[in-house]
Amino acid sequence: MLTFLKVLWNNLLQGPATEPFPFGETHTPKRLRGLVRVDADKCACCSMCINVCAGGAIRQEEREDGSGKDFYVWHNTCTFCGMCEKYCPTGAIKLSNDWSTAHFNSEKYSFREQVFIPFEKCEECNTRMPRVPYAMLEKIYGEPTADIVQLYTLCPECRRQKAAQQLGA
Repeated sequence: MLTFLKVLWNNLLQGPATEPFPFGETHTPKRLRGLVRVDADKCACCSMCINVCAGGAIRQEEREDGSGKDFYVWHNTCTFCGMCEKYCPTGAIKLSNDWSTAHFNSEKYSFREQVFIPFEKCEECNTRMPRVPYAMLEKIYGEPTADIVQLYTLCPECRRQKAAQQLGA
């Protein structure tokens, strides 16, 4: 009985233990895994994130005009496991510490992160192709030379032809 009174007294002195949210700021841990954010400039459209997504929340769709891909992360399906961030080779996917996922029920099919990832044109033949971000080149080659950067402005077929010409020369 005495222990109970001691705990009660301490709780009365400390005040309420609940957070003031939504009427005030609340504490958010720095390492909290919240909503997914995608950096279109770093994305290589490699689909690694789609393959490792535990909830099946990530999808990429190529546009009919061939200008690029729409990248979707469905927040209602995301489990915030962080596998997409861990396995993204270019660091294009980051989990923010934004944990606010409240939305109206009418928005449940549109509550998503959507980013457009444009394709580039091959400098030789103008074929549209997914670009290779500089972050990917750094991961493959360390510090890429100007020749390597130039090589990745070509589509795979033009790269093969250029390599064949250099071998034949």
